[in-house]
Amino acid sequence: MSGWVETYRGIVYRWEVDHNDHLTVAYYFARFADAALGLLDTLGLGAGYTRRRGRVCVTADCYVRYLRELRVGDITHIASGVIAAEADVLVLGHKVFNSETGEVCTTVEQRLRHVDTKRHAARPFTPTQRRAAEHQRVEWDGPPRERRPRPRGLEGFRETSRDTVKPGEVDVLGEVAPLYHIHRFSAANGHATAAFGITPGYMRTEHRGFSTFEFQLELDGGLRAGDPVCVRSALVHVGNSSMRLLHVMTNERTGERVATLEQLGVHLDMDARRPASLPDAIREKAKAILVA
Repeated sequence: MSGWVETYRGIVYRWEVDHNDHLTVAYYFARFADAALGLLDTLGLGAGYTRRRGRVCVTADCYVRYLRELRVGDITHIASGVIAAEADVLVLGHKVFNSETGEVCTTVEQRLRHVDTKRHAARPFTPTQRRAAEHQRVEWDGPPRERRPRPRGLEGFRETSRDTVKPGEVDVLGEVAPLYHIHRFSAANGHATAAFGITPGYMRTEHRGFSTFEFQLELDGGLRAGDPVCVRSALVHVGNSSMRLLHVMTNERTGERVATLEQLGVHLDMDARRPASLPDAIREKAKAILVA
């Protein structure tokens, strides 16, 4: 389709691979950032535009479906286009391909807000900008997003990550880039699953892992270098091999909720590279800490 643009081409490096022997989800977000910036530059809304006009497109939410693994040495590329152009919002679509096989490995719907860098207030796109976005519109066929019930508060959530924002983690607005939110959520997931028995020791002994297949990420901003950050997590669903967790990140200095991640994953057989049924003992522990 004419609206698609290649926005990334590269390889999976060994240091980007996690304990499941595939590309770490945080490094997917590094690729998504490259793809978004590449497409925005095509639209005249890239870094040069930000420097000239003091306006920038910042990520508000992402819906990601991980369909196939990418492993060490795999060659990849990304095609991107515009799904929708609203008054002050762009919705971008990215498809991550395994360049060797041509298979789509991951799909991303990324919602961007057009804001003033000084006031962080929304600013409408000009008619010219809207026309440029419409020129890159694509017919999106990614998996549909499912909206699921979530806990109303944080009762029953566990503290799963705590640290401070580093200066090297901030973006052009001086706020934490999505990549570093995901690193923290990944650490939180390790503590959250360990609470019901999927510990590092268990995974090494039994050749099991936790493999994510869906993210619903929402970003509200509000983190600066030096801010104390805490993630609280809850298991909200457990199935035969699948689990759904909800992670909430807060600025501990202000008490403000700055990001939320709904994460779906499976108990992975590391040898067969397929989902494996949860052992009865782990499933019972999981059910005992479910948050309604």
